[in-house]
Amino acid sequence: MLAPPLTVVSTSGEPVSAQPVHPLDLFGIDTLLSDEERDIRDTVRAMGDRELRPHVAEWFETGAIPARELALSLGELGVLGMHLEGYGCAGTSAVAYGLACMELEAVDSGLRSLVSVQGSLAMYAIWKYGSEEQKQQWLPGMAAGRFIGCFGLTEPDAGSDPGSMRTRATRDGSDWVLNGTKMWITNGSVSDVAVVWARTDDGVRGFLVPAGTPGFTRNDIKQKLSLRASVTSELVLEDVRLPADAMLPQARGLSGPLGCLNEARFGIVFGALGAARDCLETAISYAADRTVFDRPLAGFQLTQQKLADMSLELGKGMLLAVHLGRLKDTGRITPERISVGKLNNVREAIAIARECRTVLGANGITLEYPVLRHANNLESVLTYEGTSEVHSLVIGGAVTGIAAFR
Repeated sequence: MLAPPLTVVSTSGEPVSAQPVHPLDLFGIDTLLSDEERDIRDTVRAMGDRELRPHVAEWFETGAIPARELALSLGELGVLGMHLEGYGCAGTSAVAYGLACMELEAVDSGLRSLVSVQGSLAMYAIWKYGSEEQKQQWLPGMAAGRFIGCFGLTEPDAGSDPGSMRTRATRDGSDWVLNGTKMWITNGSVSDVAVVWARTDDGVRGFLVPAGTPGFTRNDIKQKLSLRASVTSELVLEDVRLPADAMLPQARGLSGPLGCLNEARFGIVFGALGAARDCLETAISYAADRTVFDRPLAGFQLTQQKLADMSLELGKGMLLAVHLGRLKDTGRITPERISVGKLNNVREAIAIARECRTVLGANGITLEYPVLRHANNLESVLTYEGTSEVHSLVIGGAVTGIAAFR
């Protein structure tokens, strides 16, 4: 909630009553959205407030979430693969999908991660690169939340450089045999199907590995200080035998997994701002209610400086996100533009979360308020699906024409 009206002084020196304005209203963000996009945003926000927000602090504290139940609820809401066409998917605009990500991450980054990995990584990989049989087998159930997917690309020694992956798939007659380890895999241990990328004699290829396949084990990663309301796993493949039709036929080389990552990064451009917005709304409300030296904390100039600066960065980030969404909807998005959005918006979101913590003082470190939980989560968002350093090099290479990765 926003703060109640404050007493301010007019240019004549007389006190006047001012009605607070939401930071995003300073930028007129709603005027940039269609009625349908606003309706989708508001529907996801209402579901988050009703079904997710009351429980998320407990999920974060215990490091466990009811992933199956959440997937079914999110499937019923229609946000799983919502930007894809057909197979039970809603086929919404990219902006609408981004707004849904924003509302989910306003509750918790882990919940947005569940949706992003399901829709923009696992489902998108099958939708974009799979055979018709693979699409029919998996996508309708994944859209409904009956099946959960994960995306196995990152390895213990291959994060920012996926080309150095060691997981390998070799031919044995008409079958494939996979060996390797994947790390930091969201949804891993609760997934019904894993999209696993592996080296072959024909380059990097993607494979669909169903849960329960002999030799395929999943181990949860514990003792996390970030994304605790999320399932994070290690995938181990030991002589995993798959039929020939387990391979995604349309993906060859790193362009396959990198194309999926661009889809997920786009959701982060919006999602990170949801966490930042929730922090800023919390700080504004807290500062209005907190009395310091016989006046509201919000009435001090230093506090207002913080709130003003954070409002500017949140609003600028939203303008960038909506603009990139429009470019995506018209087919004019590029990987470099997505890097601009991911780098800027996550960097600013984590800065907002940290600054909001200072407004709340000691109260900011408790789970009674969402601020430090968001800040901790954003430490992971800052790193996954392209670190800030990698996105800086993408942008630097674009503006100089010189690749600097090696």
